[in-house]
Amino acid sequence: MTGALPAHVRIVEVGPRDGLQNERQPVATAIKAELISRLAGAGLKAIEATAFVSPKRVPQMADHDRLLRGLKRQAGVAHPVLVPNMQGFEAAVAAGAEEVAVFTAASEGFSRQNIGCSIAESMERFRPVLAEAKRSGVRVRGYVSCVLGCPYEGAVVPAAVAEVAGALHGMGCWEISLGDTIGTGTPPRTKAMLAAVTKRVPVSRLAGHYHDTWGRALLNVYASLEEGVGVFDSSVAGLGGCPYAPGASGNVATEDLVSMLHALGIETGIDLPRLCETAAWICEVLGRRPGSKVARAVAADLARAKTG
Repeated sequence: MTGALPAHVRIVEVGPRDGLQNERQPVATAIKAELISRLAGAGLKAIEATAFVSPKRVPQMADHDRLLRGLKRQAGVAHPVLVPNMQGFEAAVAAGAEEVAVFTAASEGFSRQNIGCSIAESMERFRPVLAEAKRSGVRVRGYVSCVLGCPYEGAVVPAAVAEVAGALHGMGCWEISLGDTIGTGTPPRTKAMLAAVTKRVPVSRLAGHYHDTWGRALLNVYASLEEGVGVFDSSVAGLGGCPYAPGASGNVATEDLVSMLHALGIETGIDLPRLCETAAWICEVLGRRPGSKVARAVAADLARAKTG
């Protein structure tokens, strides 16, 4: 269904959760809160804050309750959190969550490695969560990992992705994020996957979540734009990676995504210079170089201006 590109794109910033979950060094709760505040100041309206998962499996998210309770909320900014089951959902809501996300995969092998159960079993875990969320007025987003490839099983067929995405949507997930967890996707495969999924889920309810392992994330974003997708997940400075996907690098960098969209004349509502400042700040805190070409280019321009 290739056609005109959308006039506006909504970006879901996943840096504070997906970006930091695989950091080996502990990141202080105050730093995470400051990162979220700076991202909101740059214009991000959906910032995934943390994950209510077992500290034994993801130690970096052990402060989830303290972080969410202490967040300074800004009007119009959502702070969704990941929950694996009913226990996580109840803890998240008790801490003030107004939106949560559940996560499964289109690959059986990845599902068992990532959440310790089959795809079908994960769906059964979600049913009471969706039911209670509906009663409580809490929105639930659904994540599907490995939509274009699996580190354990290789290629993933579009029909499998459509089946899982359709089931999540049918259970009540208001939006389905389709994740290329290991970044092996290509534009033709992305379009084929979307063609299958949109037979089960309206394109207006889909989001693209592309990792940049092979440098093709922006290509897959553009292919998705051509198919009518208007929501994308990204991580500030390109931070992140999945603990259960060996070799997978971070999500597409938010700065690179915003820069491309603006170059295409697509509105995002995001202040790119402030976003780049935030990327530089968090990378300095973490002692690393930004994984974003745009952030590095901005930093180089600033350095030249200071010496010029």
